[in-house]
Amino acid sequence: MDSVSEGSLIMGILKPYLKNNFSSIVGAVGAVIVLAVSSLWQPRLLQNIMKAIISDDTAAVRNYGIQLIVLAVIGIIAGIISTYFSAKIAQSVTTDLRADLYNKIQTFSFGNIEKFSSGSLVVRLINDMNQVLNLIMTIFMQLFRIPILFVGAFILGIMTIPRLWWIEVLMVICILGLSGLVFSKMGRFFSKFQKWMDRLNTIAQESMQGIRVVKSFNQEKNEINKFTASSDSIQGLHLSIGYLFSLMIPAFTLISNLMILLAIYFVGIGVTDHPSDLAAIASFISYLMQLMFAIIIGAMTMMMASRGLISLGRIKEVLETQPDVDYKTGAPKEKLDGSVEFRNVSFSYPNSDDLSLHDISFKVKPGETVGIVGATGSGKTTMAQLIPRLYDPTEGTVYVGGSDLRMVNESSLRKAVSYVLQRAILFSGTIAENLRQGKKDASEKELRWASEISQAAEFIDHYEDGFEHKIEERSANLSGGQKQRLSIARGLIGKPQILILDDSTSALDAKSEKKVQEALERDLKKTTVFIIAEKIASVLQADKILVLDKGRLVAVGNHKELLQTSPIYEEIYDAQVSADNNKRGE
Repeated sequence: MDSVSEGSLIMGILKPYLKNNFSSIVGAVGAVIVLAVSSLWQPRLLQNIMKAIISDDTAAVRNYGIQLIVLAVIGIIAGIISTYFSAKIAQSVTTDLRADLYNKIQTFSFGNIEKFSSGSLVVRLINDMNQVLNLIMTIFMQLFRIPILFVGAFILGIMTIPRLWWIEVLMVICILGLSGLVFSKMGRFFSKFQKWMDRLNTIAQESMQGIRVVKSFNQEKNEINKFTASSDSIQGLHLSIGYLFSLMIPAFTLISNLMILLAIYFVGIGVTDHPSDLAAIASFISYLMQLMFAIIIGAMTMMMASRGLISLGRIKEVLETQPDVDYKTGAPKEKLDGSVEFRNVSFSYPNSDDLSLHDISFKVKPGETVGIVGATGSGKTTMAQLIPRLYDPTEGTVYVGGSDLRMVNESSLRKAVSYVLQRAILFSGTIAENLRQGKKDASEKELRWASEISQAAEFIDHYEDGFEHKIEERSANLSGGQKQRLSIARGLIGKPQILILDDSTSALDAKSEKKVQEALERDLKKTTVFIIAEKIASVLQADKILVLDKGRLVAVGNHKELLQTSPIYEEIYDAQVSADNNKRGE
């Protein structure tokens, strides 16, 4: 597929957004046409003024002078109108496109996010969208203007001094040849630039988010070196583009000046045979300059367009990506109970050939408390992520409330299942705003209920503003235990049928963890609770414990049963009991 066809396909993504701005488009295009025509007609009036001066016709000079002033005023007004409507179109289109892009990202599964990387998606939302804004501005301010200027200046230049037509043709060939050479190189540079921007953004984002790890391990110098290396690569691309520009503008100016010199020379040697050329030479030079301007601006517009098209293509890639987890359209809303069943479930992560889960089958009744234990990397979190359908199994079926998750309405599933991560992620805002992410219309009474179960009320009550207390960016003003308690409260507030705690009490002391478990047993008797834990002490009272080893379900039972039947469980238990006894001995 050639670049023109590819560009047309990419630009097709803007059509529905442009249709919503039809009146502004008409205004912008109309103003651009008026601006171009006024620019083209000014040298013609100048030629008439020169003829009037040569013939000593004062009245004609005054008349054409007034017309020239009026034409200039019209051009200024048309330019202002063109800029206004172009900016309005660009802002409107990119605002709607950015909203759709953000909404699309929200539908992505974990696999989709990992495919693009969060850093790349942020660059596409901000940097690439700014490039698209510049592209649209360029299209409506220049793209419609350039063809009119080029064709008009070429024809009117020939009409002004017909015998010098070849000078225009020679200038066009020279400038177009140079433009093609320069801008073909720039297109490659801009493509590399966007990739390096992704890399730089990812490095900065990871470094800022993991600043405590960086400082703890004294890795500041390594992070600076990584960032500097990427930054230097971007600087190199910028310098290469700058060098091309620094050569291009003087080269264009040299070509145009040489053409002007040729025009003046041939008019001078032929003035005896063509005396009218004296009045026309200034207009002819103006048309030469307009011709050069049209080619240069056209080439620069194409350069900006190529950069914008690259960014638009990256946005199009996101918008056309189908979520790995696709919910059945038209699935009825239903109230799901807390039953869960895995039937011959196997799973591998995207772009991985190795299975993380192997042929897992089990059933859980509503209201049961289920512990999930196993060594690090055994697949505990992976298995839990299939219940709220963050991923779909590679093989087999997951049932919630007796329904195949692939057939379940998304809102029904989200209401039924709440997942509390080990790494508590809170957003800047108030405590109440964070808790209401679990239930947007939660009352003060419900906030209090959830915070008391999670033991978050212990520290919330110490704040004078209570639930209106501000959480700073990345919850920097909260401890790890406080963040986990709020995260648990957020998961509880919607009163889900299934609650998954993915090692969500790891930052709590033993006393607080016990209080949370007692509160869950007391106030959520009908809720099915999955507890993923590294510490077996966290699941001793569970109705059922699932033991995983290398992605396989190797044992199922309660604590007493597993001590008798599962060597792996017994080994983990003995190791932890022995470690606890050693600590007490110390």
